[in-house]
Amino acid sequence: MARRCELTGVGVLTGNNVSHANNRSRRRFLPNIQRVSLQSNALGSTVHLRVTAATLRTVEHNGGLDSFLVSFSDSKLTATGIRLKRQVKKALAAKQAVVAA
Repeated sequence: MARRCELTGVGVLTGNNVSHANNRSRRRFLPNIQRVSLQSNALGSTVHLRVTAATLRTVEHNGGLDSFLVSFSDSKLTATGIRLKRQVKKALAAKQAVVAA
């Protein structure tokens, strides 16, 4: 299982541990991945994802999963995020068509 955010694609970074004597050894910075269930109002269901804590804060700041996906650009989303965004846009368009009719 990859240590990668399913919405933004944030993954493992690498760097150095630097001792007091300036000796350097390689280390890994792991992302804070959380398993979450996010409610999608447009789809009418919950979506189970593995996202970073920072992405989760951004989703909540934007007002939920649907508004986060619609406002985020495709270049910053993963394939899973783009797929969800298309489903949400399609569901929102269908709801607008029902309201207009």
